[in-house]
Amino acid sequence: MSTPSTPLPPLDETDIDTLEALLEQVPAPLEPLDTSMLDGFLCGVLLQPQRIPESRWLPHVTDVDGRPLPPRFDPSPLHALALRRHAEIDAAIQRREWFDPWVFELEEGDDPSPAVDAVYPWVAGFATAVELFPALMQFDDQQLTEPLALLYRHLAPDDLEDADALLAEIESLEPPADLTEAVEGLVRATLLLADISRPLATAGPARGPRRPKPSGGGGRGPGGQGSRRSPNRR
Repeated sequence: MSTPSTPLPPLDETDIDTLEALLEQVPAPLEPLDTSMLDGFLCGVLLQPQRIPESRWLPHVTDVDGRPLPPRFDPSPLHALALRRHAEIDAAIQRREWFDPWVFELEEGDDPSPAVDAVYPWVAGFATAVELFPALMQFDDQQLTEPLALLYRHLAPDDLEDADALLAEIESLEPPADLTEAVEGLVRATLLLADISRPLATAGPARGPRRPKPSGGGGRGPGGQGSRRSPNRR
């Protein structure tokens, strides 16, 4: 009888730094996702009603358009870390539990609206995924409007074409008070969308994400990864 494999541990800050360095090593003219965009992208991939094969989404990690890597570049270490994060988020979505989005606080004085700018790369990554894999968007608009508004309120209105109902819902929302509230909105939206596209076998009453008990680590930013400069937008 085969022994079940032990789940790999969540990526820690050293792993995330390694992943970021590997993404930065992807040669031009390819345009890889940055770490925050990758995290949102993975959520968009995982919220599809049918599982997307790795062979279809992994090429978009190292180039947003999915262009092939040069033969000399070995993507194996990068792919291994991306797949670990994919599995980690997948498990949290399946259990409808809190997860820490990879959203990084901006340095003090970077921008007058730090919450919006800090979560922008994550939301842009999510939007990239649902543009490439649009099955999620085939569900009823009324169901999708509330969770999508929680995400897309961080985008410019001009980026949302032919989306009057969505824009109206966004207008009705209070802006997040701070980065913590903005990050909580990302998780809430992800799990609300999961209820639509990946419903649990036994649906219970709707509730918010279950957050883990504090570990006492301290010093971390609202996204769970500490304060660092927001990844550069390409």
